[in-house]
Amino acid sequence: MVPRLLADILLPPSDRFITYYECVVQAFTTHMFGTTSYTVLMIMAFDRYVAICNPLRYAAIMTNKMVIKLTVSAWGVAFVLVGILLGLTIRLNRCRTLITNPFCDNASLFKLSCESVFINNVYGLTFTVVLFTASIGSMVLTYSKIAVVCLTSKNKSLNSKALKTCSTHLFVYLILFSCGMLIIILHRFPQYSDHRKLAAILFHIIPGSLNPIIYGVQSKEIRRFLAKLFQPRKVLSLS
Repeated sequence: MVPRLLADILLPPSDRFITYYECVVQAFTTHMFGTTSYTVLMIMAFDRYVAICNPLRYAAIMTNKMVIKLTVSAWGVAFVLVGILLGLTIRLNRCRTLITNPFCDNASLFKLSCESVFINNVYGLTFTVVLFTASIGSMVLTYSKIAVVCLTSKNKSLNSKALKTCSTHLFVYLILFSCGMLIIILHRFPQYSDHRKLAAILFHIIPGSLNPIIYGVQSKEIRRFLAKLFQPRKVLSLS
């Protein structure tokens, strides 16, 4: 989505064309990115819960087979949900050709139709509520249990490790959740359509751009390199 968006920015509005099927593919990848971002973070929350609350059983629980199952489930659930979402849209007859969004998504596609989109709106709302409820529920449940373990444990090393491990994951989730909620809120205010478009673009750019920084600072090698890079250099005076 981002490469095509950058290419379209360089073109005048009259030269920005995309076929319907290319638009469907772009919408699919866009919604898959957003959905898998939440499902993968939910799996990561479970991984951290097992690592901190059941460290002695971690190797027995998080086997290669379990990791594959969790990964397939994260992508499989997203694929099914997004597939149904776009399937309900593709079935509609089209009577318009203008897409007002900077990139294609499900709303852009079903707005091309003159038929009733009541089912699309109901499923889209259900999709959003289920995804957000599941992600928030998993975060609250896992981090509540992790907090209980840390508060009842007198092991400072465990608490320090848990803080470093969970803070990055929780920070990434909060950024993603805030960007997603901002888009949903702005959808309710048509007068802020330009702000919503900008928020939708930033949703695909900001989390992915910050991930290497957020997770990278946890590495001792990277922290050591940055410390040397920004450390003031001593200058020898010859006088």
